[in-house]
Amino acid sequence: FFGDSISAAYGLDKSEGYVNLIRERIDSLGLNYKVVNAGVSGETTAGGKGRIDWILKQPIDIFVLELGGNDALRGLPVKSSYSNLEFVIKKVKEKYPTCKIVLAGMMAPPNMGENFTKPFAEMYPKLAKTYNTSLIPFILDGVAGIPNLNQKDGIHPNAEGHKILADNVWKVIEGLL
Repeated sequence: FFGDSISAAYGLDKSEGYVNLIRERIDSLGLNYKVVNAGVSGETTAGGKGRIDWILKQPIDIFVLELGGNDALRGLPVKSSYSNLEFVIKKVKEKYPTCKIVLAGMMAPPNMGENFTKPFAEMYPKLAKTYNTSLIPFILDGVAGIPNLNQKDGIHPNAEGHKILADNVWKVIEGLL
């Protein structure tokens, strides 16, 4: 799980985060996978591009790429975000050609305006189609904008929200395991 504060379980004990909940589910099913949480709070797609070589030092069967939310919050150019995500996907495919890649989609806040939010939202399905990756259309589906599922900042899911995120992710990765 290569991501930002969402994967890093910002504001929570790591055990409450969706990545750990996925790990627990995999372990409970007796599946032979080691789950690695490479989530870094505040990470942008450029930061991910800069640290991808570090995570590729270990064998990877399934790579969940969850980046872009901080790019949207900062209003960074969508073309740059696309290029950075594309770079990461290509690096993973180059190093581990049989690795299954899952791209976790994000949406930009509506206050960014349609000229930003529309191309940002289209970026993830376009990348998934171009590089034949699995896609979680919106990782925060069922959580974003719902106060009782988010922390006080209104951005980061609370423990209950992370349970929903784990379900959102599981629906996509279950068939890859």
